[in-house]
Amino acid sequence: MEEILNNETASAHTSADKVNALVTSIENVIKGQRKQVLNVITCLIAGGHILLEDNPGAGKTVMAKTLASSIGSGDSEKDNSLFKRVQFTPDLLPMDLIGSHIYDDSTKEFVFKRGPLFTNILLADEINRASPKVQSALLECMAENQISVGDTTYKLSDLFFTIATQNPIEMEGTYPLPNAQLDRFYMKVSFGYVSEEVELDIYQNYLGIKKFENTTSPVITEQDVLDLQAQAKKVHLHEELLISVKNIIRGTREHAGISLGASIRSGITFLKCLKAFALVNGRNYVVEDDLKQLAPAILKHRLIFKSRNASKEALEQIVMKEVKRLGKMNLSN
Repeated sequence: MEEILNNETASAHTSADKVNALVTSIENVIKGQRKQVLNVITCLIAGGHILLEDNPGAGKTVMAKTLASSIGSGDSEKDNSLFKRVQFTPDLLPMDLIGSHIYDDSTKEFVFKRGPLFTNILLADEINRASPKVQSALLECMAENQISVGDTTYKLSDLFFTIATQNPIEMEGTYPLPNAQLDRFYMKVSFGYVSEEVELDIYQNYLGIKKFENTTSPVITEQDVLDLQAQAKKVHLHEELLISVKNIIRGTREHAGISLGASIRSGITFLKCLKAFALVNGRNYVVEDDLKQLAPAILKHRLIFKSRNASKEALEQIVMKEVKRLGKMNLSN
């Protein structure tokens, strides 16, 4: 028994070291956005995908590039295929993402040339500037980790992580993402503006920050990420927290201010992210405060509210009801 506990403690320390190395690497470039950085890493470790929404110049694309540069394949020759960036535009076609068949004159046959979706980390930049037809090309690979072309199905790598950025839908030239597409993203987060002190520091040191951005090197490997994902599955989740997730999901379907509540898949995503978030924060167990921290980023984009004013209040009421319920219990047992 003692040996098992020692092994679990060693694994926790190793996981914490890997997470800290990744956080430090990103924060050399992304200043004053610790919460957003942890959310991105949480999605990565949960095995999901993340949508970053904010105005231009908030650091969304730099975040994605820095994360990708901080992860290596363990093979320098493979590093070039680890990360692909696609700039979504109105004239983009599904085949530009998936790939297409090209005639090989030497073999007299059509050969499938793989598109940028065949990668480990995909940056879908300004995803809502492409048509819904193009956006739908991501549905299968994000949900099932595979791509079907004709009669052939291609399995993607065990590590496939999509970071999509989008400008607010009120901006000119954007297409709102359909609910089916939004549901594929484990989280949707906004960067917002940094504090006055951090902004001044960025202005004073922007040359150094740019140097870090251009010279970021891998601090963990692809296998390290897969190990973290496996470790997250072992994180302890108390039965009462499981019940709270169920209550929150069902509460979104019954609240008077919400016209379309969360699905069962939303609940499963919530559970995965709770475990990953605990690991990111150096714990092998989930606490009730994690519910409050993650619920808006995981659920808000999946719900349809009856009014804009109701969006924040409705979800907050549902979550706080469960946090208060848990606060009356002793979950240490």
